[in-house]
Amino acid sequence: MTLPPGFFADRAETVARALIGATLLVDGVGGRIVETEAYDAMDPASHSFRGPTARNASMFGPAGHAYVYRIYGIHWCLNFVCGDGIGSAVLVRALEPLAGLDIMQARRGGLEPARLCSGPGRLCQALAIDRRLDGLPLDRPPFALLPATGAAEIAIGPRIGITRGVETPWRFCLRGSPYLSRPHAR
Repeated sequence: MTLPPGFFADRAETVARALIGATLLVDGVGGRIVETEAYDAMDPASHSFRGPTARNASMFGPAGHAYVYRIYGIHWCLNFVCGDGIGSAVLVRALEPLAGLDIMQARRGGLEPARLCSGPGRLCQALAIDRRLDGLPLDRPPFALLPATGAAEIAIGPRIGITRGVETPWRFCLRGSPYLSRPHAR
């Protein structure tokens, strides 16, 4: 059963925490979400902080849709739009690869499983996510989002890879996972 669009109607912080342990598949390839970060329109680190632009338009669209953007001119990043269309989203930072491992390894040059999806750019390369998926609903193909099976032990801390809003504790990780983009500080 796929997560319903209403799942994403809550605040980004709440959704980011609830996604830990859920399964993300793109055309049947993917795995368990082990790391997320939350961003909202009041957050100086968010793409939506200064209002809508052509790049971030999907962040201001309906909850339960993808926001895909490129960083450093080379890496794609996947976000899930949350809330009520005011610029909130959850960045999916890392997955534990479970489905289509051979496909992910071919896309990522044969890396070991722990490095296939350990970071937003790696994850998007492994799952073949790019701009063509921006704005698409998450409850329809090519996406499938399945709820977590059981409670996850979650570690919470500051987000990484940003220069503003660094102190905001909106990074959520599956405690002890070897698939994180960066180890979680204890």
